[in-house]
Amino acid sequence: MSIPNTTRRQVRPTHPGEMLREDFLPDFKLTVSGLAMSLGVSRQTINELVHERRAVSPEMAIRLARLFGNTPEFWLNAQRAVDLWDANRTITGVEKITPLRLAS
Repeated sequence: MSIPNTTRRQVRPTHPGEMLREDFLPDFKLTVSGLAMSLGVSRQTINELVHERRAVSPEMAIRLARLFGNTPEFWLNAQRAVDLWDANRTITGVEKITPLRLAS
């Protein structure tokens, strides 16, 4: 059983790349290169992530969580929120789907 969400969020959720760019990098005094080196990934990978041209993968979420002392779920939930927001604005025809009802 589920409770329907009848309100629509008006503002796009914050992309994890923006969180990194605006909060984590300055707070930890990291550069894109420094973050890439700390995570063991390429500078290009981090550059694409902080410019919101790349999504956080489960592997990246594990790396980020280890480095910053939070959880992979933190990063994946932030990415999931952005992905669902974007999908809800691009997918068409969903309103034609008739919700199922439980048989009594």
